[in-house]
Amino acid sequence: MRFSERLNEWMELADCTAKELSEACGLSAATLSRFRSGERTPDQEGLNLLLQGLCSIAACKGKQLSPDSLYAQCTDCMDLQRSDPEALRTKINRLLTVLHISSAELAKAISYDPSFLSRIRSGQRAPADPKRFAADVARFVVRRFDGESGRSAVAHMLGVPFGSLSGEAEYFRAVADWLMGSAAAEDTESSSVSAFLNAMNSFDLNEYIRAIHFDELCVPNVPFLLQTARTYHGLEEMKKGELDFFKATVLSKSTEPVFLYSDMPMEDMAADLDFSKKYMLGLALLLKKGLHLNIIHSLNRPFQEMMLGLESHIPLYMTGQISPYYLQSAPNTFFCHFLKVSGSAALSGECIAGCHEDGMYRLSRGKRDLAYYRKRADDLLQKAKPLMDIYRETSQNELNAFLAADSETAGNRRNLLSAPPIYTATPEFLTAFLTVRHIPEAEQRKILSFAEQQRILFLRVLQDNHVRDELPLLTQAEFEETSVSLPVSGLFPEHDFLYSYKEYLEHLRLTENFEKCQPNYSLELVHFQPFSNLNILIHEGKWAMVSKNKAPCIHFVIRHPKLRRAIERFIPPIIECE
Repeated sequence: MRFSERLNEWMELADCTAKELSEACGLSAATLSRFRSGERTPDQEGLNLLLQGLCSIAACKGKQLSPDSLYAQCTDCMDLQRSDPEALRTKINRLLTVLHISSAELAKAISYDPSFLSRIRSGQRAPADPKRFAADVARFVVRRFDGESGRSAVAHMLGVPFGSLSGEAEYFRAVADWLMGSAAAEDTESSSVSAFLNAMNSFDLNEYIRAIHFDELCVPNVPFLLQTARTYHGLEEMKKGELDFFKATVLSKSTEPVFLYSDMPMEDMAADLDFSKKYMLGLALLLKKGLHLNIIHSLNRPFQEMMLGLESHIPLYMTGQISPYYLQSAPNTFFCHFLKVSGSAALSGECIAGCHEDGMYRLSRGKRDLAYYRKRADDLLQKAKPLMDIYRETSQNELNAFLAADSETAGNRRNLLSAPPIYTATPEFLTAFLTVRHIPEAEQRKILSFAEQQRILFLRVLQDNHVRDELPLLTQAEFEETSVSLPVSGLFPEHDFLYSYKEYLEHLRLTENFEKCQPNYSLELVHFQPFSNLNILIHEGKWAMVSKNKAPCIHFVIRHPKLRRAIERFIPPIIECE
């Protein structure tokens, strides 16, 4: 049923005329007429006024109507979309970020003032008619992403089958409904965390290096001529400024760490794919040169955008040359800032929020300017907190020290594991496991010693805290479709030690026996494997560690409260088998 039909029924029930209802609820006669004809539907405030007016008129005529009972009848009005402004804002931002659409392009397509659209995106304003706004955006998406690859990208974003967008009407309705859907209709936080973890689970650093020909990159050494200082006005010049900064840094003799910070808008520059490729090449050259990057991430963004940004940085984090940070206090909502500093150049910029195209960058190479901007970067780093601690082979001792110190810290733990834990494996099991693979004796001793240390630390935790391990119980067919390896990522091995199915079941049995002997330990066997290459260790309220088990191994200890809580609350999706 349409809302217009429901409203006319209510008016008959209350025995009132359009004029009476208009006066009782304070809405104009023209607005009420549009509601009755179906030309428009009311927002939440308008609906409340209508219900109060109807009940007031009914009471004067001796009829019993309650706003609650009328409101309950709205559930079957398919055209009555009660929008959630924050959900709509979040989805618009997600749509532009994921599909690489600039605010300027969308504003022009839907005939919106660019500055007003920017304020909608930042949450400062809301569309006067959300339903119409969503419909205009949906029409733009249908036109802009009409090809097969475009529809496929949109289908992935909406979480619907590609075939459901085959017809233009179905395509439009799917996008419009997604934009107008309530935030409660989907667990966006969980899906964002899941996407982040899946990207990390499937990422292979060696394959990535081969794909981008990182090993073949040559750091140029041709002198780069640039005056002491230069300014860049507007988006196109600012893009050139960023690339000039990379050139000046790569071609210099300096090996000082590079500092990067920006809370400037992302979408305008990200929409330029050619610039994005050059920007990523610039970062790759910095890493190829061996420079260390200190990046302060701006997390004052919707959760989904924050996770997408982190997901895109996974290749950089895997190199071990990145130290990520964040600022606890959110920057102001009026001024945006930009600062990049290396040993040879500094690029500083600013703009007013919502007016990125009117911003300016200044590239400096003078000693006095460099000293000023370096001090500014150092001061900002002093106010920042580590977003995550990243441990690779070169920091194995630091990882062991962290885990040893944490074993003395109170708090319950929850672990999502892809293989039975090393601390439940007996020395006899491990010796047989390693011997059959002809592992050299020195390496065997190293692994056995590591397992014993992990067992001691784990038993120390169990003395006063509860730990729950969640493990996959795989059938032989499921086991053969994946790779399950002995969990020794803390040793940063050069290769993986894969189980046979018989060994995998034996280690599971040892883990079940371990549970029977430890009252503070619980084991939950699940009939699915969400991540084949990850272990996720959670110290509730303290940190979450995501460990990549496949060589080259890497460990991320996440402390940022928002991200840590999201991982703590994360429940892996269960795929039902027919």
